[in-house]
Amino acid sequence: MVSAPLSSSDHRNDSKAKLRLWIRLLRASRLIEANVRERLKTQFAATLPRFDVMAALYRQRDGMLMSEISRFLMVSNGNVTGIVDRLVTERLVVRSQRDGDRRTSFVKLTGKGVAKFEDMAEAHEDWIDELLADLSVKDANNLSAKLKSFRSNWEGGA
Repeated sequence: MVSAPLSSSDHRNDSKAKLRLWIRLLRASRLIEANVRERLKTQFAATLPRFDVMAALYRQRDGMLMSEISRFLMVSNGNVTGIVDRLVTERLVVRSQRDGDRRTSFVKLTGKGVAKFEDMAEAHEDWIDELLADLSVKDANNLSAKLKSFRSNWEGGA
């Protein structure tokens, strides 16, 4: 059996459906992010970029080069430098030179930083659970798998 090619009108409808999906994903992401930003600010006097830097360092307990943090978070070194400077001042991270090379800074969470991040991460998980409460675990897993599959198709893996 040979299927007929999509008519221009069918293609346009498919296109519109995908556009609506993208707008809904973007809107949901922005609303959730705004909510999380506000909660981080009010409950922890923290920003989302600060949380992201600490999360990256938490995943890499042995520490990371500043350039690795920038690459991981897909932001400029300048953005990361300002955040790390403040975290150093608050003794949440330590910064050192790698192999005595003054051009490369290596950053690692302190014990205080680990404890602070764990508090924020637990609250963050609770907030996301609350914000997505209407989504069943099964639906969350299915949607996550679909988005992961989609991501690997256009990003070339990962």
